[in-house]
Amino acid sequence: MDKKYYSNRINGILSEVKKAVVGKDQIIIKVLLTILCKGHVLIEDIPGVGKTTLALAFSKALSLEHNRMQFTPDVLPSDVTGFSIYNKNTGNFEFRKGVAFCNLFLADEINRTSSKTQSALLELMEEKSITVDGMTYHLPEPYTVIATQNPIGSAGTHNLPDSQLDRFMLKLSMGYPDFSGEVSILKSKSRINPLAEVKPVANADMILELQEYISNIYIDDRIYEYIVSLSTATRNHPMLKLGISPRGTLALMNISRGIAVAMGRDYVIPDDVSYICHDVFEHRLMLNSKAKLAELTTGSIVNEILKTVSVPKITKG
Repeated sequence: MDKKYYSNRINGILSEVKKAVVGKDQIIIKVLLTILCKGHVLIEDIPGVGKTTLALAFSKALSLEHNRMQFTPDVLPSDVTGFSIYNKNTGNFEFRKGVAFCNLFLADEINRTSSKTQSALLELMEEKSITVDGMTYHLPEPYTVIATQNPIGSAGTHNLPDSQLDRFMLKLSMGYPDFSGEVSILKSKSRINPLAEVKPVANADMILELQEYISNIYIDDRIYEYIVSLSTATRNHPMLKLGISPRGTLALMNISRGIAVAMGRDYVIPDDVSYICHDVFEHRLMLNSKAKLAELTTGSIVNEILKTVSVPKITKG
């Protein structure tokens, strides 16, 4: 199959999701590419801007087995992972699967539950498996977590641990729709639920095929060095006490391949890396006290790093 075939498949999925989510094309593309690059995505924003609608639209368009959990303070780790229960008829313990056993797991308002329950997601997000009572159970492929959270500081929220934030390939924000977009939302909602118009245009086999294609997109050695240089710059920055981990470096490499495919190329250029760098880096960085006093943000520091790190001379062609 040539690159046009894969681009058409991606565009077909995007067209369906856009029926339910208006005016957020860049967010939709980034979420799809995260799925196709075998990652997980965290969407943080105020209530009511369409975070859950976006996740549900993807579950319909991709026709993947999906489960949704509303995270609240009383949710237990076993609700997510599953648990063993004694069967008196057989005299054995039997494993009952939790909601995480699916292809697409929507973790809604993930920061409203306890840190103990949040930590139940660590193994399944990293290794795509779950261990209960010493037994390891593998999750189906493909597997992606789409998590939503309210802004830190909202009533009833708990900070996600750094180790879990690092497992999200991207952290995105929906934001308010623009004027024309919100008018379109009002019109569409008055007729029918937009989610009802989303049709399945893919399946698990197609997603696995796209994942395999993207994982083999060519990256020049100078691009590898550019990605590592960006990560290294965060570790040595005087305003940061926590820089990018090797997992973050891998995430930037993988999603850059996805950007290249979305742009119709079968090789990565520096613009692919710089375009997505903010979404990969910002949630992984931790400011030190000097940065907070100076009222700096992780976004401003990523901007500075992108301007100072030497860009390799690789162009289209």
